[in-house]
Amino acid sequence: MPDVNRRGLMLVLSSPSGAGKTTISRRLLEEDDNLELSVSVTTRPMRPGEVDGRDYHFIDDARFKEMVAAHELLEHATVFANSYGTPRGPVEEALSAGRDILFDVDWQGAQQLGAAMGQDLVSVFILPPSAMELHRRLVNRASDPEDVVRHRMAKASDEMGHWDAYDYVVVNENIDHSVGGVRAVLHAERLKRERQIGMADFVNDMRRELDEG
Repeated sequence: MPDVNRRGLMLVLSSPSGAGKTTISRRLLEEDDNLELSVSVTTRPMRPGEVDGRDYHFIDDARFKEMVAAHELLEHATVFANSYGTPRGPVEEALSAGRDILFDVDWQGAQQLGAAMGQDLVSVFILPPSAMELHRRLVNRASDPEDVVRHRMAKASDEMGHWDAYDYVVVNENIDHSVGGVRAVLHAERLKRERQIGMADFVNDMRRELDEG
């Protein structure tokens, strides 16, 4: 296969808590050298073990407001008094260089990214195989009390209501199959004609050789 210049893409994964999105994301990042995780900016304090620039870009409220006003964020939201957003510059730089970016955002974030970047976005919604299995996974985390689990289950119902806003849907019954499904989506989307920006020159050069030969 010739080395044809390609524009990168933005792969968005969304799911209710417990559906397996984090595990799928981790596997994709480990197995694909051309896929990198988007690093958001946030105004929340850094937690122990976190590294600025790896986990988040930690900024203050004033800088965050400046970025919003200057349209430097592709999407942003405020959650429990802390603000989060996706910087535009690093994403556009990566896409122009042919690198793909993975985003872990909710439905609203996915909508904002789609409005900002259009055809660069590929969205996948991850579903659990059943409500019972989702509850089992949340309980087996052994980190949340039952009232928190009930809250997450109620929130999951609302999040699942937006499943039809996504390009692809994967039911995560088996993690290996689910990773393979998302990997297949990524492979197919990389082959889209409009992303292979060097293909026209490649085809024209080959046709010229054939015509001259």
